[in-house]
Amino acid sequence: MSLSLHDSAAGVVLPFEPLRPGHVGIYQCGATVQAAPHIGHLRPAVVFDILRRWLERSGNRVRFIRNVTDIDDKILAKAAGADQPWWAWAGHWERAFTAAYDALGVLPPTYEPRATGVVPDMIAFIDRLIKRGHAYTGQVGNVYFDIRSYPEYGALTHQRLEDLVSADDEPEADDKRDRHDFALWKAVKPTEPADAAWDTPWGRGRPGWHLECSTMALRYLGETFDIHGGGIDLRFPHHENELAQSRAAGYGFARHWVHNAFITQAGVKMSKSLGNTMLASELLKQADPLALRYILTAAHYRSTVEFSSATLTEAAAACERIVGFVRRAGERLGAGQLVASVALPSGFVAAMDDDLGTSLALAQVHDAVRRGNTALADYQDDEALAALLEVRAMLAALGMDPLAEPWATSAGAASRADAALATLVEAQLEARAAARAARDFAAADAIRDRLAAAGIQVEDSPAGPRWEFAQDG
Repeated sequence: MSLSLHDSAAGVVLPFEPLRPGHVGIYQCGATVQAAPHIGHLRPAVVFDILRRWLERSGNRVRFIRNVTDIDDKILAKAAGADQPWWAWAGHWERAFTAAYDALGVLPPTYEPRATGVVPDMIAFIDRLIKRGHAYTGQVGNVYFDIRSYPEYGALTHQRLEDLVSADDEPEADDKRDRHDFALWKAVKPTEPADAAWDTPWGRGRPGWHLECSTMALRYLGETFDIHGGGIDLRFPHHENELAQSRAAGYGFARHWVHNAFITQAGVKMSKSLGNTMLASELLKQADPLALRYILTAAHYRSTVEFSSATLTEAAAACERIVGFVRRAGERLGAGQLVASVALPSGFVAAMDDDLGTSLALAQVHDAVRRGNTALADYQDDEALAALLEVRAMLAALGMDPLAEPWATSAGAASRADAALATLVEAQLEARAAARAARDFAAADAIRDRLAAAGIQVEDSPAGPRWEFAQDG
């Protein structure tokens, strides 16, 4: 393969070679379904969707696993506060996440396991760690990973044990040997629902967060797999702990780590505690989902995205230029051509192969759109068709082809609006032609000015007037 990816553990961009040629296994840490999804949750979903699509476009079969954490402290607490069963609370928000993913054109994973579905595997995993001397029991129901038993702890984030403030986000516990040890299994609490716990040889309780992902990755991808990732905030402690317990259990685990950067508002990382989250459900009411996906694609995945109304306006305008060309060219030249086999421009391929350089890849899309619009205006249909197929092939690799699902489903209303607009514009052009024939040039110019103010560019040609949306730049 020619793809290179930044490896978070190595800290550099490295050539990516699958463990098994032509087959790639990816594990993306999915949602903890405690509350409504916001735009920050959608960034890793789009980033890893693009990675998956590019690997498949490059000829690989991808097994893509995105988990659901459907039991943890916050889920139990919020469900109790709402006087709902914890599993119903988790199920409600899981469906909200799925709806948001679908709206942004994120492909469904190959498998989407829930943590509660692999509890027997977790018990076997803990038993293996205890037998290998890397885990111990505390009070009845508590089992901890012994960090000092694993000298390579810190291999992902390159932190020394003595410098750590904490190895976990859990409260301190009296039955830990070391304050940095983290929970593999948590004893049931009297205040928690009886059905939120399972029987084990060490007492009744429920799994620790880190154990869940290691177990699901093992179950669905095997002892060693290609890529593990998620948001950069998961590197420590979550991914560091996953790596430690999996390697301590004797498994190769992930060979390559990929992490995307934050989304910020006014320079501040999105956070529920700061009250600056932007709920996906609200954004999807206000904005075109394709424009939201464009925002999450336009910046390199390791760069911070500053989300604002101005960002959304710019993305909407960019999408309008792209979609406008695809629809106009499709109406004239036919939109039924398959694009999966269309050769991609070398500049696009080079950008994507260089650590998923989506910003440069989109620049190639816009360049082809400009060439296509020029060809349409000059009635050079062969050149316009070549540009259309290139644009659609590039957009398909990014999950943004407006003539493919899910965008095509919503295209009917837009197409009707386009047809209505064309009828109105043509009527204005006929009125302008009549005014010019009557040598009423002031009236003709006024019509042209009104169209220009509405973003319609008119060009007179020997074949008659042509119109199109005005293009920036």
